[in-house]
Amino acid sequence: MTTENSTAAKKAEKLVAVKGMNDILPASVPRTEKLPDSALWQWFETAVRAVMGRYGYQYLLTPIVEPTALFVRGLGEVTDIVEKEMYSFVDSMNGDRLTLRPEATAGIVRAMNEHNALYNGPLRLWTVGPMFRHERPQKGRYRQFHQLDVEALGFAGPDVDAEMILMARALWRELGLVEGEHVRLEINSLGQAGERHAHREALVRYFQQHVAALDADSQRRLQTNPLRILDSKNPAMQPLIEGAPKLLEFLGEESLAHFDAVRATLDAVGLAYRVNPRLVRGMDYYNLTVFEWVTEQLGSQGTVCGGGRYDGLIEQLGGKPAPAVGFGLGIERLLLLLQELKLPVPDSAPDVYAIVPAGVPLPAVVATLETLRGAGLRVLQHAGGRDGAGSMKSQFKRADASGARFALVFGPDEFAQGMVTVKALRDGAGAQELRPLDATAAWAGALKLQSAA
Repeated sequence: MTTENSTAAKKAEKLVAVKGMNDILPASVPRTEKLPDSALWQWFETAVRAVMGRYGYQYLLTPIVEPTALFVRGLGEVTDIVEKEMYSFVDSMNGDRLTLRPEATAGIVRAMNEHNALYNGPLRLWTVGPMFRHERPQKGRYRQFHQLDVEALGFAGPDVDAEMILMARALWRELGLVEGEHVRLEINSLGQAGERHAHREALVRYFQQHVAALDADSQRRLQTNPLRILDSKNPAMQPLIEGAPKLLEFLGEESLAHFDAVRATLDAVGLAYRVNPRLVRGMDYYNLTVFEWVTEQLGSQGTVCGGGRYDGLIEQLGGKPAPAVGFGLGIERLLLLLQELKLPVPDSAPDVYAIVPAGVPLPAVVATLETLRGAGLRVLQHAGGRDGAGSMKSQFKRADASGARFALVFGPDEFAQGMVTVKALRDGAGAQELRPLDATAAWAGALKLQSAA
């Protein structure tokens, strides 16, 4: 046997997904890791569309690949994302430096600048899609993850800061989460550039006095981005961080007034929150209001949503100066929270499973099922052969496993009389009745009501 034939005879190597990048599968497909199924994902996206519509936000999409310079300039050269986590490469065709987007805000701002989108006034926008960061995969943290990103561009007032927070609360309620119980709100103000500079100098002086107590990451950040030391999750450093100068102590009158106005709005609607002076967020572009929605249910991955104001970013990325505020939400992490809490979610099972014995004319069956689907029923037809695995016993077994409320049985005798049997598989299991095929549209509505009950 030649080497070529020997190689061909070998079983092809099984290819798998890149580490930290996961398939989102239907619930019926077995998986090795506990991840949200595609039905839960669709339900979440439906809830998002409903909430975004109620607040008047418009949908957009931006490219997954952007110029590397966009994130270096937008996020800051000394952020962890730019220094350690971006998937960057050189385009072999033209030598351009490109990056798989690690977050959505910079790309949205780039798009609005490029298309002069704010020429006619402010915009409220939202998008969903994959982001990429090269970090150690763990529960709730992946190398390809998905975000809901919401942005309000051109709005300067604290009312829109509060709107962002309240929109997130509306989404929690749409999903069955209870604020204060399942998720809680933390807020802070980062003030303006001059105030942060004064605070930065105070931080550097403070941490330099305790440099021996800093871990390696914090010692590096001391010279590059000392504000990020406050976000350290190292338990040994928490007492030292608690004693550090607080940014709120350096805020001027205007920054405090903005923060007070946000708090007053949240108070007016009865939304509880905690002012967390150590809340800083991970990107350099934030100013004034920042916020996070956090949970105690997911261990160290406790932040499910975060955002704030970034008034300088539009100009920083080449546009005319304009204020902006937004938030990002990790979809995988939020869906893991819903699974952890075992909250009820809408049933994704079909309403009807069509059982089609051998000998029944398929065109007439399909015509009936299309009428039912046209009436809004979710109909799953047994297909792929009607003998062996398609025996009546096997088809009923699959109908039951599908979760369908009803089986539609196209028995040969009944079909010959122009009838079909509708059999209950859940409530009142076993009960059945005959329905006329030539009046399918007339009884489809009643069947839909029964399925929704």
